[in-house]
Amino acid sequence: MAVSGGAGAGAPVTREDIAAFVYAEARLLDERRYEDWLDLFAEDGRYWIPAEWDQTDPVMQPSLMYEDRFMLDVRIRRLRGARTYSQKPKSRCVHVLQQPAVEATDHAANSYRTWTPFHYVEARGDERDYFDGWVRHDLMRVDGALKIRLKRIDLVNLDAPFGNIQLFM
Repeated sequence: MAVSGGAGAGAPVTREDIAAFVYAEARLLDERRYEDWLDLFAEDGRYWIPAEWDQTDPVMQPSLMYEDRFMLDVRIRRLRGARTYSQKPKSRCVHVLQQPAVEATDHAANSYRTWTPFHYVEARGDERDYFDGWVRHDLMRVDGALKIRLKRIDLVNLDAPFGNIQLFM
């Protein structure tokens, strides 16, 4: 899935393009289309869930998750694996998003940022885990398609105990 800006690769990325990208990204996860989802990340893209409120450093401070494309691919292969017994039955998820707020667009710097409040449910069998928070997408355009530089998920209840997060928020 590629989201291009405007009428062609040279046209500016619009707010509508950016919002459509955020919605389409969540749908890929809900449909368990993980390989297509991974293709949305830039080569140096990162997926980050901070462990502290207002955390600014994912490397020198502990995070719930801080993964590059390689580690995301490892997790996807684990989810698809025949011997992944923690995924029998397979987990499913649903994202409920508010309309993404486009916080910044800088066409010259090829930089776009969104902020989206969300509710997320992860279910497996009769167990459900609920998460709420805000997701921030730092995007760039590569060959006419928007790509994720950083997907940062700030959970409302990040300081509460919860089980393993099996899927991707």
